[in-house]
Amino acid sequence: MPTTKKKTKSKKKKKTLVIVESPAKAKTIEKYLGSNYHVIASKGHIRDLPKSQMGIDFDNNYKPKYISIRGKGDTIKELKSEAKKAKDVYLASDPDREGEAIAWHVAHALNLDENAKNRVTFNEVTKDAVKESFKHPRTIDMDTVNAQQARRVLDRIVGYSLSPILWAKVKKGLSAGRVQSVALKLVIDREKEIKNFKPKEYWTIDADFEKDKKLFKSSFYGIDGKKKELPNNEAVQEVLSKIDKKKDFEVEKVVTRQRRRQPPAPFTTSTMQQEANKRLGYRTRRTMSIAQQLYEGISLGKQGTVGLITYMRTDSKRTSPVAQAEASKFLHENYGAEYAAKSQRHFKNQEDAQDAHEAIRPTSVYRTPESLKKVLTTEQYRLYKLIWSRFLASEMTAAVYDTVRADIVQNGVIFRTTGSKLNFAGFTKVYDNQQEKNVELPDLNEGDKVKMEKSDNKQHFTLPPARYTEASLVRALEENGVGRPSTYAPTIDTIQRRYYVKLEGRSIVPTELGEIVDSLIEEFFPDITDVDYTATLENELDGVEDGKKDWVKVIDEYYHPFKKELTTADKEIEKIQIKDEPAGFNCDICGAPMVIKMGKYGKFYACSRFPDCRNTKPIVKKIGVTCPKCGKGEVVEKKSKKNRKFYGCSRYPDCDFVSWDQPISRNCPNDGHFLVQKKTKKGLVVLCPNGDYREDPQEEK
Repeated sequence: MPTTKKKTKSKKKKKTLVIVESPAKAKTIEKYLGSNYHVIASKGHIRDLPKSQMGIDFDNNYKPKYISIRGKGDTIKELKSEAKKAKDVYLASDPDREGEAIAWHVAHALNLDENAKNRVTFNEVTKDAVKESFKHPRTIDMDTVNAQQARRVLDRIVGYSLSPILWAKVKKGLSAGRVQSVALKLVIDREKEIKNFKPKEYWTIDADFEKDKKLFKSSFYGIDGKKKELPNNEAVQEVLSKIDKKKDFEVEKVVTRQRRRQPPAPFTTSTMQQEANKRLGYRTRRTMSIAQQLYEGISLGKQGTVGLITYMRTDSKRTSPVAQAEASKFLHENYGAEYAAKSQRHFKNQEDAQDAHEAIRPTSVYRTPESLKKVLTTEQYRLYKLIWSRFLASEMTAAVYDTVRADIVQNGVIFRTTGSKLNFAGFTKVYDNQQEKNVELPDLNEGDKVKMEKSDNKQHFTLPPARYTEASLVRALEENGVGRPSTYAPTIDTIQRRYYVKLEGRSIVPTELGEIVDSLIEEFFPDITDVDYTATLENELDGVEDGKKDWVKVIDEYYHPFKKELTTADKEIEKIQIKDEPAGFNCDICGAPMVIKMGKYGKFYACSRFPDCRNTKPIVKKIGVTCPKCGKGEVVEKKSKKNRKFYGCSRYPDCDFVSWDQPISRNCPNDGHFLVQKKTKKGLVVLCPNGDYREDPQEEK
């Protein structure tokens, strides 16, 4: 009898499971690794300290009591299910402290061996980088995990200890944190400097000189070979009395030289946030969100999804030799050998910088911004172009300027003129972070005679320091060693959300509430607002990551003095009453007086009979201009949902007049349209929105 073969079911081949943070990144990496791998996302942290309690065991070496994050149940269930079916499990969360901690938490949730070599990291989401990382798996770095744990525990101790005090002594809903308290203090200290600033008078004398029918500008420098300040008009008149405008001046000294401007380093997180704020107007959180998209990957059509930049949380200026070599090749091919640096550059990091990751750069300079314009959003394109050009510039030669300085003298009175002309563009061909303009002079030689055509003496006053912008506050935090790349954006975001500061244009201004909170913390918890103390603590946390410090001891040294301060504060801080100001009008519902109250998002009108009457109204700022559309209402200053200032009619919705620019009480002499004023670097410009009339700032008298 013929034998029949039994059909056997083929066993389904087990796949290797890879766990990353982001679902977008998961799809990209799965394509790179191939069919033997399955990649899923933890969607960030899956465990954290409980929100309802401190969650720290003070009697057991500050052991954190981690719980599953609410809403992450389905994600954890999926991770466990996929891990059971997998041949192996690799943890590929982001290459920083938070990422290392996420990998550790996932390993704990899935009962993985913490000593197994199942941790992989890559600095860029490209096929080569991802595949190479899986050739070198390692164990979870517990020093890095402990550094993150120490920060999380410290922040929880400070936040959950201070907040109840602020609730009890000031008002409900307030909170305080470790790094944000320092950021708030920096803002408030700057505001104090501005308020206490005493302007100092000084004068300048500028003049137009002529040689060979060419005019050039010069400024008073000094007398008889020495620099002289002009503190008042008397000093100016003394100088002018020495000058005979009918006589020629003599060019006494000419210095020509070449000046080389070196290219800037590639971006760190801080410098990227600063430049994106200054050049593109992006807030720090917005910058980091766009950078995250560029890092995790953008669909390039047939090429698939590709990560366009390296990891965006870094304080290192180092770049890989491979990337530098590619940049050099690109420059030789597209710009010429004279634009490419002769050797690979090495930029010096700040003393406290962590060098675990490269600087922020494009994953390939051959993916030019223009070639990607069709697949990127406008925001992605603008930020990518900034990153791409900054990196390429860092591998280019210096810009060379021909400079001239000439002293022009009559009767001992010295005017000094300077000129600058770009001789060789160098890195400014792709990235000019100063945008210098050529200032050309006529050919000046020692002994030449030149004629003063006119002079103009002006009074000035020294200006107070500028308020912080998001960019300059990030720079201040970095320079003071407070926080790390991952904390700048959330820190600034937090003090704004708590209404401790507000944005006026791009300036960060402290609120009354912020000043109250800062004064309390500074008086009773001086270490928390001490910049040097906080910077030292950051270095201690870095020491934990480097394996040089024990994380429990770091917390212990911080906690015991803090505990004493808490006891003192609880006894000595008196209840602060934020008094309601009379609004000056009555409630239109019950007739009781309205008052001005302080809320979470600033001041507002409310009925004094609250909670019996819950009538509230927003506070609007009148600008003293009648509505140009209806002629009945008043123009008031308002804020959009994105906190942008605009102007509208007080009779809205009956009148829908709106303007981004501030209207004034005059109409255009040409077409009768209302005029608006705009702030420029030179002062307030008055113009017609239709574009056919403009009044520039008047010259200072």
